[in-house]
Amino acid sequence: MKIKSQKDLFSGLLFMLTGGGFAWSATSYRIGTSASMGPGFFPLMLGGLLVLLGLLVVLRALAMGNEGGDKVSAWAWKPLFFVIVANLLFGVLLSGLPSFKVPAMGLVVAIFGLTLVAGMAGEQFKLKDSLLLASVLALVSYLTFIGVLKLQFQAWPAFITG
Repeated sequence: MKIKSQKDLFSGLLFMLTGGGFAWSATSYRIGTSASMGPGFFPLMLGGLLVLLGLLVVLRALAMGNEGGDKVSAWAWKPLFFVIVANLLFGVLLSGLPSFKVPAMGLVVAIFGLTLVAGMAGEQFKLKDSLLLASVLALVSYLTFIGVLKLQFQAWPAFITG
C-alpha cells in the first residue's frame, strides 16, 4: 500500500501513540463505570478517542491524496527552540527555582516573558506588537484567574507587593 500523505500518516501515528499512552497510564487508576466514574475513566476514554482519531487519519493518509504528495519537511528548529524556551521561562518566572535561589516573579511577569520569547519564533519579531499582546494577555489572565476565579497564586513580584 502506497503512502499518499506523509504528513497525515505521521500525524495519525503520533495521535495513536499519545492516545495509547494516556489510555495505558489510565489503567493504573480506578476506572469505575459511566454512572460512577473513577479517576482513570476520563483519561481512558480520551486516550481511546485519540487512538480512533489517529487511526482515521492514518487510513486517510493511505487512501486519499496524490501519490507522493504532502511530504514531511525539515524540522523548524528556530520555532521549536523558542516555543520550548518560552514555556520553560514561564514556569520559572511564575513559580521560581528555589534550589537556585531564583524568586517567583508572578503571573504578569511570566506572561510578558512567555509572549516576548515565543514571539521570536516567528518569521518577523516586532517588539511593539509583542508588548501589546503581552499586555492584553496579562490583563485578561489577571482578571480571569485572580479576579473572577479567585485563584491564590502570586500575580506580581515580591519586591513590588512587599
